[in-house]
Amino acid sequence: MIHRPAIPYSYNLMAKPAGSRCNLHCDYCYYKDKQDVRTNGYGLMNEQVLESYVQQYIQSQACQTVVFSWQGGEPLLAGQDFFRKAVMLQKKYAGKKRIENTIQTNATLLSDNWCKFFRAWDFLVGVSIDGPREIHDYYRNDSCGAGSWEDTMKGISLLRDYGISFNTLTTINSHTVQYPLEVYSFLKGIGSNFQQFSPVVERFQELDPSGAFALAAPGSSGELDLTPWSVSPGSYGDFLVTLFDEWVRNDVGEVFIQQFEASLASWMGEDPGICIYRSTCGKAMMLEQNGDVFACDHYAYSSFQRGNLLQKPLAEWVSSEEQLEFGLSKFTQLPADCRACCFLFACYGECPRNRFIPSPEENKGVNYLCDGLKQYFQHVAPFMDYMAEQIRLGKSPVSVKAFTVPGN
Repeated sequence: MIHRPAIPYSYNLMAKPAGSRCNLHCDYCYYKDKQDVRTNGYGLMNEQVLESYVQQYIQSQACQTVVFSWQGGEPLLAGQDFFRKAVMLQKKYAGKKRIENTIQTNATLLSDNWCKFFRAWDFLVGVSIDGPREIHDYYRNDSCGAGSWEDTMKGISLLRDYGISFNTLTTINSHTVQYPLEVYSFLKGIGSNFQQFSPVVERFQELDPSGAFALAAPGSSGELDLTPWSVSPGSYGDFLVTLFDEWVRNDVGEVFIQQFEASLASWMGEDPGICIYRSTCGKAMMLEQNGDVFACDHYAYSSFQRGNLLQKPLAEWVSSEEQLEFGLSKFTQLPADCRACCFLFACYGECPRNRFIPSPEENKGVNYLCDGLKQYFQHVAPFMDYMAEQIRLGKSPVSVKAFTVPGN
């Protein structure tokens, strides 16, 4: 029997106010090429869905700080009037709770008016950027095939001019993976002190005899081809190791990289703060523009749809038996090799959507990125041990810059 948590309880919901609509056409986008999205994901969130979402999301949260996460597609396509309505509704239903807003954007549509709005309402802005022009524009183009780097940089310049806090999200794809130091140096140069790096792993699924293809849903069986922009496990491990070596010797305490912060938290026995490295998941769901609720942003397929918040309270979808089972399966479906791994505490099999390598001895998938993750964890282990010990002793982990690995 699954233990059902009391309502309200704390969870995250990624809202897509413009659905899959976007002014760019990035080759590796995991959202736009999903078959289900192509049929019903192009509208804008109407006022009924917005108000219901804001009210239910606030009231169903046990925590006193409620974070609204706006993503896409490109969420700015919903328009400023939409977001002005959103923050007014947040004020209406907040009660004694604190409201925060984050928005992930490609930054190409940013303007003075947008920046004034974000500054007035203290939005934290996440910018999707893959590095310097020649690296960024390799896969991140507009619908006409032109590069987007120049417009993205104009948006970043506006954010800096207005003093708006921003962080960066960079994909590790088959191209960017070749340039870890160039990408990292560039991100520091534009003022990004909070950096996220996301590996691109997608497979193609043939839809019909005509030869049409879309991205394969998590759990799809068969020998499916990886997309050309997917990163290989070995190069992913090399990227993380090279990046870590540069960071640990020069930038600890000054630049915060999500992957490394999560690892240190795991070494401390604390919550890593990222669902893919927790033992279970299921508390990071996705809201489509029409009110449909999905198990996860990466599981936006009809088989993982939980319902619609206009039909039943949001909290009931979040705490439904199928959603709880989905979250628990992250651990229960771990293959034996994962359970025996010395880095289980820091990885827990990473994201289940990447577990599509057949296990030779059991009917459970092994994570495609496993070899790269092991390479990374093995490399950083002595440094994480040292920093964790310094923190336990009440000292600063920054001294790791001078730390020498024993035996080297």
